[in-house]
Amino acid sequence: MKPRNLLYAQSGGVTAVINATAAGVIEAARMHADSVGRVLAARHGILGVLDEDLVDCSGLDDAELLALRQLPGGAFGSCRFDLDAPADNPAQFDRVLAVLAAHNVGYFLYNGGNGSMETAIKISQAARARGYPLTCVGVPKTVDNDLEGTDCSPGFGSAGKYLATSMREAGLDLRAMAGRRGRIFVMEVMGRNCGWLAASTVLARRAPDDAPHIVLFPEIPFDETAFLTRVERCVARLGYCAITASEGIRGADGSLLIEQGHDLSGHVQLGGIGQWLARLVHARLDYKYHWTVPDYLQRAAGHLVSATDRSQAEAVGWAAVQYAIAGRDCVMPGIRRRSDAPYRWEVEPVDLAPIANQERRVPRSFIDADGFDLSPAGLRWLGPLIEGQAPPPYLNGLPDYRLPDCPPVARRLGPYCG
Repeated sequence: MKPRNLLYAQSGGVTAVINATAAGVIEAARMHADSVGRVLAARHGILGVLDEDLVDCSGLDDAELLALRQLPGGAFGSCRFDLDAPADNPAQFDRVLAVLAAHNVGYFLYNGGNGSMETAIKISQAARARGYPLTCVGVPKTVDNDLEGTDCSPGFGSAGKYLATSMREAGLDLRAMAGRRGRIFVMEVMGRNCGWLAASTVLARRAPDDAPHIVLFPEIPFDETAFLTRVERCVARLGYCAITASEGIRGADGSLLIEQGHDLSGHVQLGGIGQWLARLVHARLDYKYHWTVPDYLQRAAGHLVSATDRSQAEAVGWAAVQYAIAGRDCVMPGIRRRSDAPYRWEVEPVDLAPIANQERRVPRSFIDADGFDLSPAGLRWLGPLIEGQAPPPYLNGLPDYRLPDCPPVARRLGPYCG
């Protein structure tokens, strides 16, 4: 019997190491040519499946796979699109399964975050209901580090390394420019409900007075009086204060302090808390102020990738293929920490059902008693994840990033009209 093909797709916000996972998937599949036929990728996640917009990755050579491993962003395109419940829109799942059948796909690997794990479950359920033989495996990825079922999420370590580096460098600048009037700097980082990225900036600190001096977590309700008091004390001591703020900071009533509005799907658009905090401090304390929003930079910094993060990203890609071939439907390769020092980890299968659409927040034990800093336990946990360097090749002074040249797969169905 002809081996069935494997379809891989990327979903959600991309990372600096998601393509290392893709390279791991492709290499692992090659090692099992008796079980896996071609390795296909859908362009722009599940939307590419619905549109039958697929490419063939089977012909990538070793040099191209190395370039793919070093490439930030999503090489095959991503999306933020949730499939409907199977009972609510059976035609949508009829289309997904028709595309998979048309291209002899027996393995579906979806590389994303919480919602992507739910998508893998839905497609698995739809396949079983229609009697279509398919193994669906979720593959973890998110800079937010909010996936349950894994000690850390591939993508987070590199984003944390970039933010900690940026805070260390900005802190030196701030120290140099501090004057009699007092000066503050606010870095607004991603983190709708979870403060993992904000927490990572504490790794910038070598001495107690190094930046950042205050960290604001979504997990801790914002107390304006306590915050301003802490800022004032820091400026009185040092002449300046560096602050990290998660974009999703909330008040005592649980409501967001700042939101930009809603998108067409009704999702709240965040952003602006850094500017709001800087102006609040200026209005109350009359300090000079600056703020910055790393935005895409924190998840696209391929020049500052954590070697640990890249190794884990590639490892979950390899493991996902092994699980698929073994018929382990609706699982995810989760990272298990075995020790902190030395840092040791391994990959184990995790059932998707209990973890899909769940959020893993920063434990209270990782935050200090005042709620403005990390605890020693938090520092011990975070430290290993940013270790090691994995720089890309450079050409003419800039990273030499190269997109893979994967030929499109000929469509066999009519256009999707859903």
